[in-house]
Amino acid sequence: MIRVDPGLLRETPLTEVHPESAGPLERMAQAARDAKLPPVGSWQPAIQKEMGLCISRDGAWHYLGSPIVRPSLVRLLSRVMKREGEDFFLVSPVEKLRIEVEDAPFLAVELECAGESESQRLIFRTNVDDVVIAGEAHPICVNEDPISGEPAPYIEVRDGLWALINRAVYYELAERVRPSPEAPGQWGVFSEGCFFKLGSLDASDRA
Repeated sequence: MIRVDPGLLRETPLTEVHPESAGPLERMAQAARDAKLPPVGSWQPAIQKEMGLCISRDGAWHYLGSPIVRPSLVRLLSRVMKREGEDFFLVSPVEKLRIEVEDAPFLAVELECAGESESQRLIFRTNVDDVVIAGEAHPICVNEDPISGEPAPYIEVRDGLWALINRAVYYELAERVRPSPEAPGQWGVFSEGCFFKLGSLDASDRA
């Protein structure tokens, strides 16, 4: 069984470390930068098992076919997740349990925008309450859904663990698109000085 040290999960009081002018998600993101996550990258357990846990494309967690309905448990387990190649595990110092992830392990469910133009910051909250600011450490990318052909946007949360940006948040993001400063016909968004491409227009579209 995976056990998590509660001391590693203690939250930093936001009101003690952040200015009142920042938005609520931005304050959470800045606090998260100082928070301690379990050192899963340094754990190399000898025991590996299959767990029977699946994370569906809509972000729901299921164990042996039944939904996990306790958000606090999902959040705790998400903090000991590790990716190795295309495989996902929940790990402890003594064992790692392989889990199934249908698409991305997390879902981006809320967006906050601070600033404007190239200096703006896009702050995302996931379904497990990770909060990250898009930028060099947390890039945004857009793939094409192989079934529907629609765009499938993602943001990296940490260490190869990505969040699928849900439709409502993606529409909010699309309201802030700007033309690429370097590539004609490409459109995207800025965050922390980085430009992230969301789409492009071919010659016929631009005519």
